[in-house]
Amino acid sequence: MRDSPPRIGTKGLVVPALSLAYLLFSYLLIGFRPEQLVLLAICNACYYLSATTRRFITGFSIFVVFWILYDYMKAFPNYAYRAVDIAPLYHAEKSLFGIHAGNQTLTPNEFWLLHGSPWLDVMCGVFYLCWVPIPLAFAGYLFFKNRPLFFEFSLTFLLVNLLGFVIYYLHPAAPPWYVQQHGFQFQPLRMGSTAGLARFDAFFGVNIFKSIYAKNSNIFAAMPSLHSAYPVIVLFYAVKNRSGIFNYLFLTVMVGIWFSAVYNSHHYVLDVLAGISVALIGIIIFRLLADKSRAFKRLINYFLLATAPV
Repeated sequence: MRDSPPRIGTKGLVVPALSLAYLLFSYLLIGFRPEQLVLLAICNACYYLSATTRRFITGFSIFVVFWILYDYMKAFPNYAYRAVDIAPLYHAEKSLFGIHAGNQTLTPNEFWLLHGSPWLDVMCGVFYLCWVPIPLAFAGYLFFKNRPLFFEFSLTFLLVNLLGFVIYYLHPAAPPWYVQQHGFQFQPLRMGSTAGLARFDAFFGVNIFKSIYAKNSNIFAAMPSLHSAYPVIVLFYAVKNRSGIFNYLFLTVMVGIWFSAVYNSHHYVLDVLAGISVALIGIIIFRLLADKSRAFKRLINYFLLATAPV
């Protein structure tokens, strides 16, 4: 049977109203940007195109909320509320994971800065490009194949991000590239650095990572590494979904992202371990809420009903 456009009553006006509110609020907080219109165009098109796409964007509204919250962090830089951890984190990294080279001790970032190679630049760039597409692609698969697990995965993803955002404001931390480029003195930066990923861009003559990090919402949000947290969530739910050979793919991507984060000087090993810990804590908290909280169970049931075929 052909999928027809959904019947839109007065409730259908909620989405345009939210879209206008989002544009106005964004303009006041962070200014207008073209990608805001792209996001709204996708959301509205999916909502009105057909019943299937409407259910799809309803489910993926969880990821839309994540993106908006992340974007709005630009309006409230964490360094405005607490001092940024620069030197202590660097020295802790060197103390715990330092590599002895000649008469000096290097952090793993500094070691790979001296011992990198073109093939590692390319490999690590490819892995780092997977940090958002892989979770979104996996979520899309679950939406059509295992709807209950989709909402478990999506809500866990949102919860882990919220935990990470809270830590960013409680403990602002500078990434390794900041020390390499600016030393230990604090400077309020508004634009991130591609660091080692610039070598990937240069190798292929592109500006992929340059364009990504020019839009970074928070420079001093190195710990925990959410880059390192996302693949942990994906692997956990892939195993739970019994995804077979894809589990090995997700495992490879996970380890690759962890190594790439350090190799490209975007995170310390401590940041990676913190990201892994936040992912595991988020998964545990979600399981407790899903098992013990009636309100949380009602939330999941609401999403299931809202996205169920009519």
